[in-house]
Amino acid sequence: MDELLRAIDFEKHDGLVTAIAQDDASGEVLMVAWMNEQALRQTLASGQVHYWSRSRNALWRKGESSGNVQLLRSLSLDCDGDAVLLRVEQRGGAACHTGKRSCFFRRMEGDRLAEVGVQVFDPAKVYGR
Repeated sequence: MDELLRAIDFEKHDGLVTAIAQDDASGEVLMVAWMNEQALRQTLASGQVHYWSRSRNALWRKGESSGNVQLLRSLSLDCDGDAVLLRVEQRGGAACHTGKRSCFFRRMEGDRLAEVGVQVFDPAKVYGR
């Protein structure tokens, strides 16, 4: 773990690195978030993915509210040391807080934006909002 932490440039973005979560089985990109050193350490120690929420200014374990956890299967570091690729097992079916399978559920089709994602859960029921 020490070698990995030395290779990551947490200084570029105020202590944060971009974290891309990709489904290990299908290769589908599920989400993009942020990690600080604490989130990365917690992820490596527990095997469950943790992120840093910029809006809440807090560490959070993916799925702590929804139950849709991400289990780390592998981690790769980009050439600049400022982004990590997390290959995960997505438990519960949805990675997005909107209840969609992936956060990338909108796609350009011609000159319009179309919703193409699979709705897995109702966020109002899960989060009470």
